[in-house]
Amino acid sequence: MILTLFSSIIIISTLLGLGRIVELISGTLFQGISGKIISGIFAISIIWTILAFFIPLNIYVEISTITIGLFFFFKDRLYLEFYQFTKKDTLLIIATSLIILFSGSYYPYILDHFGYYVPSIKWLSEYGLIKGISNLDLTLGQMSVWHIFQAGFSNFSDQFLRINVIILIVYVLYIVEKKSWIQLVFVPIMLLFSQSPSPDLPVIIFSLIILNEVLTGNNKTSLLFAFSIFVFTIKPTMIWLPIFSLLYSIFIVKSNFKNLILGCLVLILFFIKNIWTFGYPVFPVPIGDLGVYWKPNPQFLKISSQFAVQKTYDMQYSFEEIQKFSALDYAKNWLFLNGIKSKINILFILSLITFILFSIRKKNTVVYLIAISLVIKTILVLLFSAQYRFFIDVFFVVFFILFSHYFSRQKSIITFYIVSISVISFLSFPLFIGIHIPSYKMAQFMGNFEKKQIYEPSRYKYTAFNSFKVGNLKFNVSKNYPYNFGTPLPAITPYQIIDNTKAHIFPQLINKDKIKQGFIWKNINTQEKKEVNHIINNTTRPN
Repeated sequence: MILTLFSSIIIISTLLGLGRIVELISGTLFQGISGKIISGIFAISIIWTILAFFIPLNIYVEISTITIGLFFFFKDRLYLEFYQFTKKDTLLIIATSLIILFSGSYYPYILDHFGYYVPSIKWLSEYGLIKGISNLDLTLGQMSVWHIFQAGFSNFSDQFLRINVIILIVYVLYIVEKKSWIQLVFVPIMLLFSQSPSPDLPVIIFSLIILNEVLTGNNKTSLLFAFSIFVFTIKPTMIWLPIFSLLYSIFIVKSNFKNLILGCLVLILFFIKNIWTFGYPVFPVPIGDLGVYWKPNPQFLKISSQFAVQKTYDMQYSFEEIQKFSALDYAKNWLFLNGIKSKINILFILSLITFILFSIRKKNTVVYLIAISLVIKTILVLLFSAQYRFFIDVFFVVFFILFSHYFSRQKSIITFYIVSISVISFLSFPLFIGIHIPSYKMAQFMGNFEKKQIYEPSRYKYTAFNSFKVGNLKFNVSKNYPYNFGTPLPAITPYQIIDNTKAHIFPQLINKDKIKQGFIWKNINTQEKKEVNHIINNTTRPN
């Protein structure tokens, strides 16, 4: 907790300085401390994305960035801006920040932390963006811009990967600056994402900020659209946000095309990044084939697509069973899954219907545009993989619009403290949660509270691994564990190897002497398949 506090001070000060540079060049989306910080996040994420094509985001990149940011922070005496807060506001910011820091000190428990977040950050900090890395591990083809941002601060200023804690503190600064008190109600729920660099947290926060800016009359359409695209690059399931910003620019502000250029450039960079790592413009959809030689094997993508369909139904049906569903079965079985996810799905549909009816009754053009954007997003998610985590942001948006005038400062603060106590109790007693909500499978991955959290955040360490070679690729596989968050690079998960054998392929280096030049796939012969099966047996069998 104490170490995360120091990290927060360094990184927030750096981002303030970088945001000041952006402010001098192009202005900011909105005024204030939080406006500068968010401009700094946007600018450095784009710059680091470009740099990552050529160099790793290592300690030299981090030190250079922090030096520049802190120079402007002290040169322009930006620390004086914190004196704008009243005594009451300052006490509120300190109290909420301490709760955020404490919540972020618990063990990570989101499975993607081990299978996707940490491996992505390791690759970015050690090598940068790798061409065709999806051939090594399909999940790594995403390389979210949020993990690029985290990777740049992961070498010494945020070694525990608690960047989401810092973003939550920045969010509190925004809430207090803008007096948007209803958003304080959301912070306790977001504490559940503070232990990992989950992209879900920043996209929810940034979408609510953009929403609030639009509702309060911000008409800087160039920056609104560009930042909306930036949110999309962090997590493409946020497609509704750039759609909404575009519709707002056209129908409300009536902007011309020039105001969309910056956003289009960010979008082009996103497409180029995905083509480089995955082979197609948008992960994981194999649409827009440019014929690059490092794109994933079609059969492998088919296996992945079938798995995504099964994930829609929480792995409660086989792909063959799902294929036999009638149109009614698709909806009924999704709504009435066994466990808590069924309740979330039903609540999502009811929330969306309620919001559509509200927009009709409200007769407000902006609310209409939000409803249209959310419906488009819902249709796209339902078509590809209707997992509850892909539409969790909709709950926040609907609640924000429906109840924004209900929550005063006092009501919001009281709600914040009550819900925060509940969330911290939830994090502290996972065994109790697992017993009383057996369908919540994440409880078994949650660690208990430890005293050392007061000093440094808890994290798992895993070092046991085996090394193998197939073709020209030497690689490591974790020992009796499904993920590679602690395994030296290049690393492949046992599940990825199994999927490779199903497609009769295996990843290979483009240049056997240089990992940085990337990966392709090749068909494996009978002998190589025996070798791979031997690897599977060695890595998946219990001790």
